[in-house]
Amino acid sequence: MKYRVEATSIQGFVQQIACSYLRHGYWFYVRGFIPLDKDPSIIDAKLLTKYKIDVSESTRARRKKSGRANLQLIRHQHVFVILATKGIHQFYKEEANAIQDIRRRPLQYAGYSVSYKPGGRKKDGSRDDKWHAHVAMTRDLYLNLKATFTERARVESVAKLALAFYELPIAPYAPVRRQLLTIHREVNRIRKLAGKQTVPIDVLPLRRRVVRPFEHRREKNTSAK
Repeated sequence: MKYRVEATSIQGFVQQIACSYLRHGYWFYVRGFIPLDKDPSIIDAKLLTKYKIDVSESTRARRKKSGRANLQLIRHQHVFVILATKGIHQFYKEEANAIQDIRRRPLQYAGYSVSYKPGGRKKDGSRDDKWHAHVAMTRDLYLNLKATFTERARVESVAKLALAFYELPIAPYAPVRRQLLTIHREVNRIRKLAGKQTVPIDVLPLRRRVVRPFEHRREKNTSAK
């Protein structure tokens, strides 16, 4: 199967990194931007060749066993990310000044902040000390949304606020859900103080839809470079 680079949606881009690559140890990354006058597919091909990314699973297994790193490449529109596992690879020399560790410096894109960290909660509510991908809204997006909704809470109808919550174009990973619930509580606190009807919790988009990252489809773009 041909190696697939281009994620066709923001959600697919984030999902592939968070749910597929991070759990397999691809924690070191470089983010780049392809100029708008360049053909992204040509850059894809150059990077795949330069770093020998497009290899079989058996080759990846042999590399890992011998202490060499494996790489992945993913792109959405003109933004690309190269991710690497621990080990020996020319990538670490070529990109030494640009490489980030996602466990220490989250990857931010289009309002999402993607990291890898221990903690969280199990289904029974107990603490989970295992490492997991962590996808939240960036601080800027969260604070902007909170400010917008708390301002609208004072003047708009329940119907308008409910629709605004429902139509938020962001995938509700667990950290995102917690952020949305915090905003929702603040909205209702303000409305209660003003003697207004509260916004029901079931309008929040709390169930994440799994997407096919590389499938071509039309999307609602929130975007941010």
